[in-house]
Amino acid sequence: MASLQQNSQIQSLESILETHLPSEDLSRVWKILYGKEYPTKTPEIPTEALKLSQAGNFDIQTESFTASAEQLRAPRVVKVGLFQNQLPLETTVPIKEQIGALHGLAEKAIAAAAACGVNIFCFQETWTMPFAFCTRERLPWTEYGENAETGPTTRFLQELARKHNMVIISPILERDHADVFWNTAVVIGNSGNILGKSRKNHIPRVGDFNESTYYMESTLGHPVFETPFGKIAINICYGRHHPLNWTMFGLNGAEIVFNPSATVGDLSEPLWGIEARNAAIANHYFTCAINRVGTESFPNEFTSGDGKPAHKEFGHFYGSSYVTGPDGGRTKGLSRVRDGLLVVDMDLNLCRQVKDKWGFRMTQRLPMYAKLFAKASEPDYKPMVLGQSKSPAPISHENLED
Repeated sequence: MASLQQNSQIQSLESILETHLPSEDLSRVWKILYGKEYPTKTPEIPTEALKLSQAGNFDIQTESFTASAEQLRAPRVVKVGLFQNQLPLETTVPIKEQIGALHGLAEKAIAAAAACGVNIFCFQETWTMPFAFCTRERLPWTEYGENAETGPTTRFLQELARKHNMVIISPILERDHADVFWNTAVVIGNSGNILGKSRKNHIPRVGDFNESTYYMESTLGHPVFETPFGKIAINICYGRHHPLNWTMFGLNGAEIVFNPSATVGDLSEPLWGIEARNAAIANHYFTCAINRVGTESFPNEFTSGDGKPAHKEFGHFYGSSYVTGPDGGRTKGLSRVRDGLLVVDMDLNLCRQVKDKWGFRMTQRLPMYAKLFAKASEPDYKPMVLGQSKSPAPISHENLED
């Protein structure tokens, strides 16, 4: 077997499996790993979408989730589109040019998604700018901040939402009326109206990803947005590491939860395929994990809290965007190195069908946990640990029988 390439050059885990496993083994391994049959037949990609993807230099991948036929409910099939991309220009390019290039790429991606019939489209975390938050520099990066309701990106996407009858989720750096910054996802309705916004609930303080110097934790809670295409929510990036964060969106009725992210290989790649998938299983909804691609280099060196030498790059953003169904089955991931659009058909009836099968909501015993969480949040909380309060005395070997 040929040796594997370096991680930064590997196209995807799936491509390795497809290259090195015979078809009969691939089918069995796929079912064990991904919980659904190997996608030998996928929804057709329209010619117009392929032309747009070639013009924008991004891949398109399609997959689908089905549900059992019901007697009282018709199928509720929705198409979602997840777009991952690298910066089209260097981080040092003037801001107007950077945003213009990203808007141009976005217009092609949304048009390709529309040609595929996508109803709900989601970008990666803070898609309109370099992911500069770990530099801890203010200028020029704070100049990318926009008003969530009236900023140029929102106005730009409102036109596209109306044009394509599409709900668009736009994660941006928000500058509010008081010049306070938030990591925000704006939800634009299919008629161009603004349904609202969701903000990042959990701010990382891990190595390079110490973003607390830019924005605070959200005060908006866990909003769910009702659209003609289902109830949706947005769990931004680091929030995926917090199971309770996912749970709250489920309690508020979400059927699809999007996780726009910006995360690098050395830090989180082993966790990437697990967390959103676990959330889909535990909460009986679809999860959509989107990660940016490429390596972004900054003009000035910065340091981390991990003792490493000063550097200008975070590492490789590994893409690998994917969707998981409430039954735990998941799609292939997009490329680790290329821009890509993942289009997925999903029947939302599967959410209730899996809920009826497994009954996690019925058996989760919220009152019991609510009492414990309330106690654990108090500064004088004492964990319930039973048994000896002191270490046992050492055993004397003289008293042991042979």
